[in-house]
Amino acid sequence: MQFPTFDDLLAAHERIRPHVHHTPVLTSTHFDRLTGARLFFKCENLQKIGAFKARGACNAVFGLSEEQAARGVLTHSSGNHGQALAYAAAKRGIPATIVMPETSAKPKLDAVRGYGGRVVTCAPGTKAREEAVATERARTGAEIVHPYADARVIAGQGTCARELIEEAGPLDAIVAPVGGGGLVAGICVAVAGMAPRTLVFAAEPANADDAFRSKRAGRLIEDDAPQTIADGLRASLKPITFHYVASAVEDVLTVTEDEIVAAMRLVWERMKIVIEPSSAVAVAVVMKNAHRFTGQKVGIIVTGGNVDLDRLPWMA
Repeated sequence: MQFPTFDDLLAAHERIRPHVHHTPVLTSTHFDRLTGARLFFKCENLQKIGAFKARGACNAVFGLSEEQAARGVLTHSSGNHGQALAYAAAKRGIPATIVMPETSAKPKLDAVRGYGGRVVTCAPGTKAREEAVATERARTGAEIVHPYADARVIAGQGTCARELIEEAGPLDAIVAPVGGGGLVAGICVAVAGMAPRTLVFAAEPANADDAFRSKRAGRLIEDDAPQTIADGLRASLKPITFHYVASAVEDVLTVTEDEIVAAMRLVWERMKIVIEPSSAVAVAVVMKNAHRFTGQKVGIIVTGGNVDLDRLPWMA
């Protein structure tokens, strides 16, 4: 495995700067009162394509040689990484093929196509995705940009933590959602290089708690197709991302589906920003575990805001 260094993260930040937003960090007195902590929300829901995934995809695509780029890029994704890779590929003028589960939210499917990506659908589950990617790779020879088990992607994702630390100052903790673990891994790289006293917490749906179980078992445990409203967190860790969860993440904390929906709605109501369920997992974890963060400065990565407005969870 190739692990990204802090220097890789710094290089990624310079590489992607022309192609992504430096997103704002928001605060909320309401959430501070609820938790007893001073919270800093890094709003990657306002990022290009509506999610932090633009960072890792841009780093991977713009780091390709001309020979690699000419063959195009390929990945699998539930939506946000697919949009990000299609966006980055279009910026560079190369083709992108995105394997997506047939259960993917329609707005995410439409967005991938809108950015110029070619969509190949497959059955839900990691195994089906990876088999479809292998088929496309054999047919096209495209460069695979894995959504999270890729050092280039991890370095790119970690740039959001660099910006958060630079803007908010020293933090006691950073809390971020975990699915496949690319973001959490990138945060660990940033923290190790900038703020080694800052603790990193991973937030996970109880319905897709492979990281929680892996952390406690001391070995990688994978789920193939867990069911949770936080569709961006259905992927399982891979060896490279489990390395960071096992060695650098302080703890993995879980929340129920109802807690995710309640946190999502509260952010919409009180902060007036659109976040998706995967983002709400981190907010819900801080609310549920307020006793662990009382009196502390805590960064929360708001990972995305791509929501199907015709299927809001509180309208069901």
